[in-house]
Amino acid sequence: MEFDFSPYFKEYEELVKLADDVFARVLSNYPLCVKCKTGCSDCCNALFDLTFIESCYISSKFSEKFSGKDKDDIIERANSADRKICKIKKEAYKKLKNGTNEVRLLGEMALERVRCPLLNQTKTCDLYEHRPITCRLYGIPTSINNMGHTCNRSGFNEGESYPAVNMDKINQKLYNISSKLVDNLNTKYIKMADMLIPVSMAILTDFDKSYLGIKD
Repeated sequence: MEFDFSPYFKEYEELVKLADDVFARVLSNYPLCVKCKTGCSDCCNALFDLTFIESCYISSKFSEKFSGKDKDDIIERANSADRKICKIKKEAYKKLKNGTNEVRLLGEMALERVRCPLLNQTKTCDLYEHRPITCRLYGIPTSINNMGHTCNRSGFNEGESYPAVNMDKINQKLYNISSKLVDNLNTKYIKMADMLIPVSMAILTDFDKSYLGIKD
């Protein structure tokens, strides 16, 4: 990476800390409901995308940590995951065009399973300390578009009332950081902040001057 991402990464890491604090608070208040533990990898098979700032961050931390065969092995897993994700999204797009209800379609996609390329053979994350916010909040109740979600392995029971993390607000903050980053890139791709990128593609992408469309 030729651009200095550090100010934006710092702002992103502050949001990460807030997410970790929220998770810790819910764990403290509902210790019997939060089932997250080492070896549980349910969230590592969920289908979700990263915002632009998260993608840049994951790519940077991946490049810093891995090299040689370890890096090649993860890239191979990322290629496999990305092909599967591409197929799922193409099928979903066809269904949407053919009139499938969007809410129903989102429900179907939530059931899709794609193994994260960062999940290793011991069922732990190879980039755990830098994992995305979605991963950090997966085991506690969240809401998206006023619809509640929680891990099906948790002890949070459907129909009961729990405090839920508003993911729309978090995603807006992530978008705001992404927008500030893009505004300062001097890029020809002015809509880049709108991008949503799977973890696999973030690993495979080199966010260099050429990819970012930075003007001379």
